[in-house]
Amino acid sequence: MPRYALVTGASSGIGLALAEALARRGRHLILVARQRGALESIACELTQRFGVEVLFLVCDLSEPLQVSGLLHELELSGRTIDLLVNNAGLGSAGDFVAQDWSREQELIEVNVLALARLCHAVGTVMAGQGSGQILNVASVAGFHPGPGMSNYFASKAYVLQFSEGLREELKAYGVGVSVLCPGLTRSAFFRKAQLSLEPFEKNDLLMSAEEVALYTVRALDKNRAVIIPGWRNRLAANLHRLLPRWLMRRLSARANKRYLRPL
Repeated sequence: MPRYALVTGASSGIGLALAEALARRGRHLILVARQRGALESIACELTQRFGVEVLFLVCDLSEPLQVSGLLHELELSGRTIDLLVNNAGLGSAGDFVAQDWSREQELIEVNVLALARLCHAVGTVMAGQGSGQILNVASVAGFHPGPGMSNYFASKAYVLQFSEGLREELKAYGVGVSVLCPGLTRSAFFRKAQLSLEPFEKNDLLMSAEEVALYTVRALDKNRAVIIPGWRNRLAANLHRLLPRWLMRRLSARANKRYLRPL
């Protein structure tokens, strides 16, 4: 029976690039996102280009009932998932108290709760079969406090810490867990967070989603614990080791105020 890589947030950005990189290696895929039309088109294209089986499931991960339905459908299908890629994520910018709560709650539902729930459900099956791999997508933002994007930075800190802890727990069961911490990446994330890419383009700070994906699949081959593509991002991730936290807060607040420009 074929084994599948399940990729959430697979309709654009890093999720789409990871799906393509995995299909290029002959991996069968189950793609998850909100947009049926985009998923249908992507599944058809990847199947034709790489000769792999590409299935898709439409699910809004901010809706717990839909997540329950997704997990039930996966269980009924009986398909074996040997790689779970929790890529789906939302962002928001601005002072936390100035944001609409429903949007902030949606961010937590997707970035934290849906990710943890999928890890629990799929990880339990992987532990039972004695093999498998989980990749959770955090961010270099997870290493620092983020005034101006406090909820987003905190959600990625959760993903980072959770993934490293889960890695040690599941190691005894033969299951690998890695966490991807990309920096600024050219994707639809900024548009969905209602932010402009222009300030980052001028400073040559953006990586492409394809660059991130290629680096990531190679790191997965080596079962790396924490995957940080790009030397600038690795430097940014380690600043907290060099600077006191009060200074990190101020520098982060200043950077976010300077660069986070609404559309």
